[in-house]
Amino acid sequence: MDSSNGHNPKAGPASRLLTGRREPLDRTCNIIRSRTSQAVFLMAGPGVGKSALAEAITERLSAEMIVVQMHGSSSLSAVPFGVLAPYTAELTAEDSVSPVAVLRSVWAYFEKLKAGKDTPLLLVVDDAHHLDEATASIVADMISAGWVSVVAAGRPRPGLPQPLAQLWYDGLADRVDLRPLNREQIEEVLSHVLDGTVPSGTVDTIWIASGGNPRILDALLHDAAELGVLAKRNGIWVLLGPLPSDGARLTAVLTKDLLRRRPQEQDALKLIALAEPVARKVIEDINGADVVRSLLDQQMIVESSGHPAELRMWNALIGEALRKNVSVSRSLQLLERIRSQGEVAHVGADGRLRAVEWALECGQRVPDADLLEAARAAVGRLRNLSARTMAARVHDPDLVPHARAVQARALFNQGEYEEAATILDGAWLQLADSPDAAHVLMLRASCHQALGKSLEALAAESRELLHRAGLTVQAPGSSAGGTDSHPAGAGARSWQDQMLYLLELGAAGDHETLATEVHDLRNRNPGGPADDALRAVGMALLSHTLSAAGRSVQGLDAALLAASELPALRDGLFFFNEYVLGRLVTGYLSMGEWESAERELANYAAEQTQAAATFGGSVQILRGYSLLRQGRMERAYQMILPAVEALRLNDPQQLLRFGSALGFYVAARLGDSAQAKRLEQDYKDSTHGPAYELLSAAYAAAASEYLARDGKGLASLHTLATTPEVSARAGTLLEFLSLCWDLGDHSVISLVHSLARDVEGRWAAAMLALAKNWESEDADDLMISAADLEASGFVNLAREAYAKASTLLEQAGERRRSRQAVALREKCDHELGERFREGHFIAAAPAVHLTRREQDIVELALQGLTDREIAQRLMVSVRTVEGHLYRTYVKLGVRSRDELSSALPK
Repeated sequence: MDSSNGHNPKAGPASRLLTGRREPLDRTCNIIRSRTSQAVFLMAGPGVGKSALAEAITERLSAEMIVVQMHGSSSLSAVPFGVLAPYTAELTAEDSVSPVAVLRSVWAYFEKLKAGKDTPLLLVVDDAHHLDEATASIVADMISAGWVSVVAAGRPRPGLPQPLAQLWYDGLADRVDLRPLNREQIEEVLSHVLDGTVPSGTVDTIWIASGGNPRILDALLHDAAELGVLAKRNGIWVLLGPLPSDGARLTAVLTKDLLRRRPQEQDALKLIALAEPVARKVIEDINGADVVRSLLDQQMIVESSGHPAELRMWNALIGEALRKNVSVSRSLQLLERIRSQGEVAHVGADGRLRAVEWALECGQRVPDADLLEAARAAVGRLRNLSARTMAARVHDPDLVPHARAVQARALFNQGEYEEAATILDGAWLQLADSPDAAHVLMLRASCHQALGKSLEALAAESRELLHRAGLTVQAPGSSAGGTDSHPAGAGARSWQDQMLYLLELGAAGDHETLATEVHDLRNRNPGGPADDALRAVGMALLSHTLSAAGRSVQGLDAALLAASELPALRDGLFFFNEYVLGRLVTGYLSMGEWESAERELANYAAEQTQAAATFGGSVQILRGYSLLRQGRMERAYQMILPAVEALRLNDPQQLLRFGSALGFYVAARLGDSAQAKRLEQDYKDSTHGPAYELLSAAYAAAASEYLARDGKGLASLHTLATTPEVSARAGTLLEFLSLCWDLGDHSVISLVHSLARDVEGRWAAAMLALAKNWESEDADDLMISAADLEASGFVNLAREAYAKASTLLEQAGERRRSRQAVALREKCDHELGERFREGHFIAAAPAVHLTRREQDIVELALQGLTDREIAQRLMVSVRTVEGHLYRTYVKLGVRSRDELSSALPK
């Protein structure tokens, strides 16, 4: 396993800061060269990259122009002509304040630089917002007279001095606004800096933490690599923990920025960071309204639109870093200043949580009830270390079991399942009557399943403990364990026993009994305190079993009903949201509703950004599974491999075995035997995941057949398909048969034809249409069916229909129509990404180390597609295509597209 850390040594800080800035660099240089404007103003907030861009402009144009660099200074902003002192040293004291004399002296200096040559002059001014009005007037006069071209870099707030700003208003200058890097640009930076695959979860975390600020991004990457938080595992860059807020590089950036600020601003920033979110009025009363306005203008803090208005640091990680740089004694002083206001400074749940954290940081005592409330809030926001710290300080005997449950959830979030299970084993019965009881029971079950304990063993052990505690009502003469011990009717059992029974029914795939149980639960009146959880779990499991049985429409309805129970379960200790999401997505996929499945996953990712570290791998596995079902193998491979690495660190829903099986299958199918063998071992070594165990076995068997082609994998698939567990589940069996068909086993087509009629959903209908026309061997019907399948989004099935039709047409002597069918099949191949199977990159990738995105783009470029066409095909921006091509040219040592083909191995 490759666990190396660090950045690509070829990519220094300047290179990283400029990645994603090629368009404004090119635009500015073109304006200056063409003289369409005499000046360009680069406007950006602090750390967004204007200084690095100004340096790059200087470097690019220095061979064509005489470049003079000037830096504004806050210390000289009140001194007339202060920054021009190097050019006015020979002036008398009287002339040094004369605009005409100063202008003549500066111009004489420039003429001396030109030495009689006709080379144009370029003045590059950094931090132009700090120029005094007199200097700005001199620069504006030189621009207006056409004596010099100017590139001035400044901040939108407070903005450029009025004489320069007036040039833009008058249309005599161009303005280029630099925005924080968006997610796509962050991904481009990471692909440029890191040699290997960077999964979307890593990109998202770094993007959110950096706020798109290039300077902070560079510091974060350096610190994370140095501290081993960002590590390369099997060619995949993964985050092994939270991004560090106390790294040397980020601390240096923060310290430098603070030293440039007035003492009043430094105090206000520290106070806001320590208290955030904090009422604006409180900070204004302490530090002054003018200081708050100044920090807002400089975009160092942000203000909410609520009432009362609250202030936060512009970047959460910067706030955390600033807190760590305040001494305990100073922090305590600031806390007392806040409290002395006699007003409620802390706003909302986040404010109350921060108030408790701050008090603990200062060594103050916090009431146990407040500690527990704050710990619950922290674990809900996945601030795991903070939650554990606060929960560990709770000593009230009545609250300790609740606090230990919070600790267990925090450990679970971090993948520490054994320690979490140990805590819950000692606390779950103590919480049997609490509002958290159902959450704790489900969390304990998940911990033990993640450790490899079977659901049957867990249920039997739990029932015995419940019986000893007097929490199980049993039928006369029945034993404590086993599903056959349950009397008819849900009301005869404790809710704990009911929950275990639902889990057992779900594992057994017994949708009929599950439906009866769920019906009773939904009609129970009045309901008990745990009924919301029972209904959510019961309907989620019912959805999964119905989909497996081929009743996808009913299964989807059950999943949507389960989702309707989630509001009542919000802010608890179990992840009901993610639990239901997985079953809902599976329901959509069983029906062939690819777009709906992706919409649910995309909405979750957008709304639950904090959950990426815990549940990101699970979400990406479901995305990869969706792509695989669609036949988009290359894209599925790009999704599943990083997801498997994420699941090694944190597998809350026991999907590592399923993900490894999918990765094994796709790797074997694409011919990557080395990865396939590694993933095969991962599949064998991982614990069983009850929700997807049958499918895991099926995809592993199919992968073995692709890898060895000895018939053994196919035979295993046939054996599995005849087991009672599979044969009783029509939906699962149809997926098994589709795998056999993909392997070239056409003996299953008649079974597909008969079985698909009884399976609900668009995918089953598409399989039925393909099987029906395949058996008829009517080329015309196959061509019509293929076109319909393609239009319906089942491109992989359309490809098979076109392939079969081309064979039949060739046999009938209709070569022109056969070639047409072949062309349509190839069109499907390209849409699915199948071009990579026999493309250049099977051989080329190890030699030139192109990223997968670079491979995608170059392969399309070799086919003659324009940059815009490539962007549309891959759903990225034209700028991304251009950037990847440029880096590929550098790696391959070529200068244009024309040289690409010859540079790649044959």
